[in-house]
Amino acid sequence: MNDRDCVELLQWALPRLGLRWRGFKGLRRQVCRRMNARADELGLHDAAAYRQRLEDDPEELRVLDSLCFVTISRFYRDRNVFEALRSTLLPEIAEAAIARGERVLRAWSAGCASGEEPCTLAIVWRVALAPRFPSLALEILATDFDETVLARAARGCYEPSSLRELPEDLRAAAFERSGDLACIRATFREGIVFEHRDVRRFLPAEPQHVVFCRNVAFTYFDEATQRDFAERVAARLVPGGLLVLGGHETLPEGVIGLEPSRASPHVYVRAR
Repeated sequence: MNDRDCVELLQWALPRLGLRWRGFKGLRRQVCRRMNARADELGLHDAAAYRQRLEDDPEELRVLDSLCFVTISRFYRDRNVFEALRSTLLPEIAEAAIARGERVLRAWSAGCASGEEPCTLAIVWRVALAPRFPSLALEILATDFDETVLARAARGCYEPSSLRELPEDLRAAAFERSGDLACIRATFREGIVFEHRDVRRFLPAEPQHVVFCRNVAFTYFDEATQRDFAERVAARLVPGGLLVLGGHETLPEGVIGLEPSRASPHVYVRAR
């Protein structure tokens, strides 16, 4: 199918998946390539035939859903956000946890892709903050919809270009070379658990101090799904806990229980 046919098919299909066209405009070529490959696999050679298959077979809609999410990730992505976390927000969270007598900080990286985001958090914590808060451990649950990227995350080795935004002190402390790749040292992966999950149907069982959901829910999902996700996360955050969004994302209006932080426009705080 050509670009026009693919766009028309996506504009028809995405609302049926709780997704919005606006989030896919810039990524449509990658999604269209996947759709064309899937249609060829089924022996369907035009958009009309594939749409008919989608209308007739609910399972094929679920397959299409799995083809829609494009993962783009790197270490220290949205530098200003991580600077605010490192200098202000995480220390405040740690101090409040200690005041409550807690021994563990819990973070959820929802849509972790190949692991760059949760590993960045672990590196920042271990290098910059753990010496200040030795009584606290950090546990990170990292989830993604795509089992292929989770397999890469489990290996923990990356192209050097993925580290280009990571400050030199963090890079030197956390990585070692393995051939042409940069591999994260084992000590920096302690406390990170990777799981295959769909954020639309999952929340961690334990209360969370920090939730990262960047360039997933608030880019791809329709407003009703965004609102439902945000309010479920707000209910799972500890008082003063943080929801971290992507650099071009905002919450839908009227989400209950979350307010913008003073330190970063992309971080929201659970009301105390």
